[in-house]
Amino acid sequence: MNINWLTERVEFPADIDRERCMRWLDAVAAAHDKICGTLTYIFTDDEGILKVNREFLQHDYYTDIITFDYSKRRMVSGDIYISLDTVRSNAAQFSTDPVRELHRVIAHGLLHLCGIDDKGPGEREIMEAHENYALNLLDRTL
Repeated sequence: MNINWLTERVEFPADIDRERCMRWLDAVAAAHDKICGTLTYIFTDDEGILKVNREFLQHDYYTDIITFDYSKRRMVSGDIYISLDTVRSNAAQFSTDPVRELHRVIAHGLLHLCGIDDKGPGEREIMEAHENYALNLLDRTL
C-alpha cells in the first residue's frame, strides 16, 4: 500500500493522521475484499476541484470529491481530489464535525474504487451505509 498525500492551493489538513489513515484505509479495502495499491489524495479548494471537473469530466459545478479509478482486479488504485471548501460547507450544512466529514469523504473515494456507486436509484443509501461502516472502522483504528 502506498498513499500519497498532496495539496493544491490549500494547506494539508492538520487533523489528518496520515499513519492512522493508512491503516484505516487498508482495513476499509480489506472489508471489501480489496487490496490497496497506490492511492493519491489531492486536497484542494473549490476553484481547484471545479477546474478538474471541467477539464476531465466536462462538468461545470463544484463537488466535494472526484475519483479517478486505476484499479485492476482486487488491487484498488486511484487519484482522489477533495475540495476542503466543500467538505467544510457540507459539515456546516449537515451540522456535523468537519474532521468527521473529511474522513467520510476520504472513505467515499476509496469506496468508489472498491466498486460502490452512488448515482443510481437506491445507491446513495448503500454508499452511506458503507461510509458509516468505514467511519466505525476509523473509530477502532488506533
